[in-house]
Amino acid sequence: MDRRRFFRILGAGGLLGLLKAKAQGLPWTEETFAPTKTLGAPLAEYGERSPFETGVVRYISPNLRTRHSGASFAPLEKLEGVITPNGLHFERHHAGAPQVDPRHYRLVIHGMVERPLVLTLEDLKRFPSVTRTYFIECAGNGQNGYRNPPDPELTATRSRGLASNASWTGVPLALLLKEAGVKPGARWLIPEGMDAAMYTRSLPLEKAMEDVLVAYAQNGEALRPEQGYPVRLVVPGWEGSIQVKWLRRILVTDLPAMAKDETSEYTDVTADGRVLAFTWVMEPQSIITYPSGGQRVQPGFHEIRGLAWSGFGRIAKVEVSFDEGRTWRKAVLEPPVEPYAFVRFKLPWYWDGKEVVLWSRAWDEKGNTQPTREEFFRRWSRNNRYHYNAIQAWRILPDGRVVNGDRPLGQGAFGPVGPVGGCGGEVLDV
Repeated sequence: MDRRRFFRILGAGGLLGLLKAKAQGLPWTEETFAPTKTLGAPLAEYGERSPFETGVVRYISPNLRTRHSGASFAPLEKLEGVITPNGLHFERHHAGAPQVDPRHYRLVIHGMVERPLVLTLEDLKRFPSVTRTYFIECAGNGQNGYRNPPDPELTATRSRGLASNASWTGVPLALLLKEAGVKPGARWLIPEGMDAAMYTRSLPLEKAMEDVLVAYAQNGEALRPEQGYPVRLVVPGWEGSIQVKWLRRILVTDLPAMAKDETSEYTDVTADGRVLAFTWVMEPQSIITYPSGGQRVQPGFHEIRGLAWSGFGRIAKVEVSFDEGRTWRKAVLEPPVEPYAFVRFKLPWYWDGKEVVLWSRAWDEKGNTQPTREEFFRRWSRNNRYHYNAIQAWRILPDGRVVNGDRPLGQGAFGPVGPVGGCGGEVLDV
């Protein structure tokens, strides 16, 4: 409908305009104009989302819905941009989310330091602060990828939803350590949480002095309880398990703690049977969020959209394939492209209605990229659980349904996906 026709109908006013719209076959009803007939909602002290958007929620797996150990997944395919809203940021905890009264909060820095510190929340906020945008990703993100055969009903949320991206505000940990005066010979920090598990990990002093934040705000407001209120660590590019929440103390020492969650858990098994500890860095990831598992599309124009990130720094490029990796097309990265942060990638595409499998792979500024599923399992054992970053495939069926496109290991390629030139549709140059 052109602009003149639209305003002519709108200008007819009220019922007359509606009747004309119906007569001309436009998809408008009485409800289309209903909001104009009554006063809207009054002011609110704290904003809420539209009641029509309440279906956008985190996914909680039935076997993770406990107070002892739990995880919830960010709904990646239902989000726009790159910032994850606070109420939809993925959760991971080991003993439930404690309620910490900020009036009684204390952060202790002790051990191999010249001046042990005991800081209240207000003390912490007096230090110079910085705000940085970083992703946090659970080491177990992508665990569904270890399934063989793969789950055909997988969605983008369940595939990579244990990752989120936020703007964090806090004090550089290096500044607090300088205030305390780290003694010669110190090599490690042992941060500890104030949850019921008193969760503990070992953090190298070198990383702490580089870019780690002691954060108290997320996306402009205080941390949510499930994200570590009132204070947590943010360790750019490293697995979420080392980013201790509800932070209550940091022990400066010369040896790692060798805690349960860095020995029996959060270690990686290689294909030749070796077990690796302290595999902190999250390797490059990408996920096409539209079209993706559980969605349905119609033939015609579509904008392929997705997210990419890497623990090694900035994303350099993202490529999309329509023929299982035989050829690749470069997607557009939507600025800003920041280190250790989500970037949104997009690619115009025309789907001709033929069956096709979509891949995406991210490359970071250090030259790292994502392996295929087969390549990944030549490096890592099938009984590993962490750091899965193989290419996620989506298969679009002729009826428009989108399903998990991964195939069981050991099987040949999928059936016909169209000639390389056609790629099951046409990629449109930007």
